Amino acid sequence: MKLGNLPSLTLLALGMMASMPAKSLTMDLVGRYQTGIYGEAGAEIVDYHKNTQSAYVVDGAKNRIDIISLSKLPTTAINNPLTANTLTAMHLNLPEKVTTSDNQVLSLGTANSLSIYGDWLAVAVANVNKKDDGVVLFYKIEKDKPELFKAVQVGALPDMVTFTPDGQKVLVANEGEPTADYQFDPVGSIGVINMENSMPANTAVLMMFDKFESQKAELQAKGFKFASPKGHSLAQDIEPEYITVSDDSKTAWVSLQENNALAKIDLVNNDIVAIHPLGLKDFGDKNNGIDASDKDKEINIRSWEGVYGLYQPDTIYGYSVNGQHFTVTANEGDSRDWWFGAADEKSCLDAGGSKFDEEDGCLAYSEETRAGKLTLADTHPQLSHLDNKELGRLKVTKAMGDEDGDGKYEKIVTFGARSFSIWNDNGELVFDSGNQFAKTIAERYPEGFNTNESENKKDNRSDDKGSEPEALAIGQVDGKTYAFIGLERMGGIMIYDVSNPKAPNFVDYILNRDLTVDYEIDDSTNPVTLKGDYAKAGDLAPEGMRFIKAENSPTKNALLLVANEVSGTVSVYQIK
Repeated sequence: MKLGNLPSLTLLALGMMASMPAKSLTMDLVGRYQTGIYGEAGAEIVDYHKNTQSAYVVDGAKNRIDIISLSKLPTTAINNPLTANTLTAMHLNLPEKVTTSDNQVLSLGTANSLSIYGDWLAVAVANVNKKDDGVVLFYKIEKDKPELFKAVQVGALPDMVTFTPDGQKVLVANEGEPTADYQFDPVGSIGVINMENSMPANTAVLMMFDKFESQKAELQAKGFKFASPKGHSLAQDIEPEYITVSDDSKTAWVSLQENNALAKIDLVNNDIVAIHPLGLKDFGDKNNGIDASDKDKEINIRSWEGVYGLYQPDTIYGYSVNGQHFTVTANEGDSRDWWFGAADEKSCLDAGGSKFDEEDGCLAYSEETRAGKLTLADTHPQLSHLDNKELGRLKVTKAMGDEDGDGKYEKIVTFGARSFSIWNDNGELVFDSGNQFAKTIAERYPEGFNTNESENKKDNRSDDKGSEPEALAIGQVDGKTYAFIGLERMGGIMIYDVSNPKAPNFVDYILNRDLTVDYEIDDSTNPVTLKGDYAKAGDLAPEGMRFIKAENSPTKNALLLVANEVSGTVSVYQIK
């Protein structure tokens, strides 16, 4: 089988990598489902129901759950992997209004996440007004179709939901994003819904971040990013993104993506016990070099002294080795850049905006700028390298880097680490993949290097987080533990043997995308603008992944489910 125009499992030796594992994996695409929806989040988060051998997928475009039968999966690779549509689905439409278990009537927006334990399905759904409280919908999965059992009110913008491994609790990350005009910014929180006698409780316990306000300066000194308008609290600035739970279900870790931190949760006492800032990644290190420009028309991976990256993980996943917990992070990066609609400059300024642009609208708040627009300290080593073909185009934050507050930046700090990392129980870095992703792509797909997911255009993401690692899954095959990292922009899956968390081994990069197709998907328009042969491009923008153990798989081999947001496809890989 061929994926992305190269044979699967072509191993690439990179200079900084440890030796390859004695046994390698094979990954074959054995099933693929197409929603037929492009650029509208047709497939986002995916989970698996063992009893019916079905994949459950959040279809954000239709605001429904697509239920895909996997019971008749083949055990060999399918033909035409770029365009195949071998699987079928039935659809679970989500309600527009619900009466919660505490008798609140709420109007609902879109679903953001789902999780399955046994025959329970939990779906995190935002309020139609995202600043208001959302819900977790609980469905009982029957053979024919899931039935809504209960709606439990949680915090603002529930973004991710998961059961604990023992099934005793449901955790939800309430992101609490501001409104588009930044006039209202709800606090972020972590919700806990107990499963009492295997039934969801009527109310959620919300854990807040207010107590960390007094630690703000200390956290910032360690690499915590605070980037909100004047007067906003730390609790408002914190936006929980993703949750992973220890094997014993007693501890959880939460990614605070925009803040560049992990929060540690005591689930026995329902208490946020610590925030661990993740610090800065030094792009001046020879093993961390990046291509920083989308205007040099070439691959130019190099180190940049005085330039740093924020890890800012999206998906995180935990696993244990010899009784010690480790958290794996996909270091996507994110910024606060908020615009809202306005007819003209006067109405923009009257509404509290700071700048009007005919194309983008009214600027409410942004920490973003380009490195070339920063005023650097006189001693900064890149003072003479701010041309657009060097560092000038790199997107950076204005909220960090001015170490002494004099208006001049001693450090250039950009978004994302362009890697995956492993952290110990105290939030200390154990391993980072450096620039291995970029080097692998440059070697295998030089004409697609740092392309966007919305078109095939070489180098157009170099100034902005690179390939953008986002999706993540962990699973064991034949006694070895593997990490699967999905790259949002470039697409495809990086595979590492992480059995030894201090010395992971690169295994392979699998890409089911045609980088020669001429197409464009523009999601800034309504409806989305589609041009060219987008339907032939393959799988675009992996958003969510789920590993299925061999003993739970219909093929009796391990499976990896991948929900691809921009192509609206779900890919099923068999792993041996």
